[in-house]
Amino acid sequence: MLRLRSFAFNFTLYVTAAAIALAATPALLMPRRAAVFVLHNLSRLVMWLLAALAGTRYEIRGALPRGPVLIAAKHQSMWDTIIFPAIFDDPAMVLKAELLWIPYYGWFSKKAGMIAIDRGSGASAIRRLITQGKAALAANRPIVIFPEGSRMAPGAAPAYKPGVAALYRQLGVPCVPVAVNSGLYWPRRRFLRKPGTIILEFLEPIPAGLDRAAFMAALEARTEAATAKLLAEGGFAPATLAAKPVGKTARTARG
Repeated sequence: MLRLRSFAFNFTLYVTAAAIALAATPALLMPRRAAVFVLHNLSRLVMWLLAALAGTRYEIRGALPRGPVLIAAKHQSMWDTIIFPAIFDDPAMVLKAELLWIPYYGWFSKKAGMIAIDRGSGASAIRRLITQGKAALAANRPIVIFPEGSRMAPGAAPAYKPGVAALYRQLGVPCVPVAVNSGLYWPRRRFLRKPGTIILEFLEPIPAGLDRAAFMAALEARTEAATAKLLAEGGFAPATLAAKPVGKTARTARG
């Protein structure tokens, strides 16, 4: 049954996404907000399909940040990249530059004003990241960044990159850490979509103005501690990584 439901979701997702992307192609020639509208509603549809076909729902904990703010999220699954356009009206998400070359997904992301970073460009990439980040904040858009850059399996050792610290220091805004346990239900590089409830938790903001070392220490400590609790809540224990890979006020939402 798990494989059947996973197949039903994956098949329906790709067919539906392709159909919507083709139908929405004219939005690429319209003002930026048209692409934002497409990504927002497509993301909400994916959440609904995931719940209806795979039995995977989600719960948002903590206060949803508003206005110009830096959001630094734990990254375990492709789900993480879909949920933020679904729950925010117009987020500026930091993504790898090569993703912009993916037909339709990349085109709509670029048109919507997502922030692309070429991690192989060194200091110039950081400068472009800061420039685009300042433009996003000026437009009152929340910036979403995955500090580790790539999806990390549940229980994997953290590997935070310097880009988030550069943004935090240069933008001068609070940073909201985000913990998640999505890797238990939508494992990276795997076909299965497991039933249950993915939890995404917005944590206490880190105030602006800390030095680089203090900021990175606070971000990693808060995010990793909260993520460990969410993984445990989902039934994950570090020992299961080798034995069997599985990859506050709450508001529950059905995608």
